Amino acid sequence: MPTTSPLLSTGHLQASQCQVADLDRLVQTRTRSEDCPQAASILSNVPLYDGAALRKAHAAAADPAQWRRALMAEWAQVWSNGAGVLVVQGLYPDTAVVDATTREFQALIEESRKAGHGGDHFAKPGANDRVWNALEKLCLHAPDVFAAYYGNALLATVCEAWLGPAYQITSQINCVNPGGAAQTAHRDYHLGFFTPAGAERFPTHVHQLSPLLTLQGAVAHVDMPLESGPTLYLPHSHKYLPGYLVAGVPEFQSYFDAHHVQLPLQKGDGIFFNPALLHAAGHNRSTDIRRMANLLQVSSAFGRAMETVDRVRMAQALYPSLLQAQTSGAMQADDVAAAVAASAEGYAFPTNLDRDPPIGGLAPLSQQDLMRAALAQGATPAQFNATLQAQAQTRLS
Repeated sequence: MPTTSPLLSTGHLQASQCQVADLDRLVQTRTRSEDCPQAASILSNVPLYDGAALRKAHAAAADPAQWRRALMAEWAQVWSNGAGVLVVQGLYPDTAVVDATTREFQALIEESRKAGHGGDHFAKPGANDRVWNALEKLCLHAPDVFAAYYGNALLATVCEAWLGPAYQITSQINCVNPGGAAQTAHRDYHLGFFTPAGAERFPTHVHQLSPLLTLQGAVAHVDMPLESGPTLYLPHSHKYLPGYLVAGVPEFQSYFDAHHVQLPLQKGDGIFFNPALLHAAGHNRSTDIRRMANLLQVSSAFGRAMETVDRVRMAQALYPSLLQAQTSGAMQADDVAAAVAASAEGYAFPTNLDRDPPIGGLAPLSQQDLMRAALAQGATPAQFNATLQAQAQTRLS
């Protein structure tokens, strides 16, 4: 990631070094169509991709795998050296899948209200309806709906483009109610969840590393016109190296307020961005739009996700639905693979190498390996559960 401030001889950044002028030089960069040739258009400096066109191009490509790799490389460049944010319009071509998931999310919101949960670290109590760990809750509550929703090969391509294979999705429902105020500008997990003083303690190279460990995204579950307050973004701001030190600094907030962009979304659209991009939820000025989004935080296999997720329990709940969908032909192989990637653990470590040694290779099998093998063999749910439980026991210390 480019640097714009001189590094201290100690290898650490300091808030006192941060200058709005340095950020401004980066934000003035124009997003060029030649840097994102697969994009359908550029709006407010943000490339927009047509999901239907991408699916069609992938199906028509002479070498679909090579075409997919080229698209992923383009997206990685957008998130690293480009605008830092992109939209996939029609990420979900069948909005009935989104509607079915919305109904489940609404039920989870009601359960969360009754339980007194739903705290939000970026909004006042009552402004939002927030459900944490919606990924696991949806999977356990409605595995068929989960399979249809996360069995989306284009979503898997988005995740893999930034993080490679074995990524791990976590999800939070966020519904900003009418009158919900805008957030302050911020960066996201990992370093984004430290105070500026806390972030100063990490060496400069960690400031460069942190954005590579997660990808932030949101799927629109309702149409989001500008009056409903879709998220505010500052394109190219992720390239400002000391940006983790400026959250809450008045002059940087003023700059964000004056220069941010805001993009309307349609139900089923997805927006994905580098977690170092300065952003903030907008003010819902509507009188009747409950702006619901599924916030996706996708983690690298090599990092720590923000939420604790019981992926053994998820895999057990989801397997019968995937087996049925695969057997009946209701889901394509790429979509089944996407649902497996969204649910089961894809990385073999950490484990107990005394009881789970890497036989015949450098690493033991992962949960995803077991799930893919069971689906390929047509194993019964009981057989798969037994295999998964046996693996879980070998991983205990």
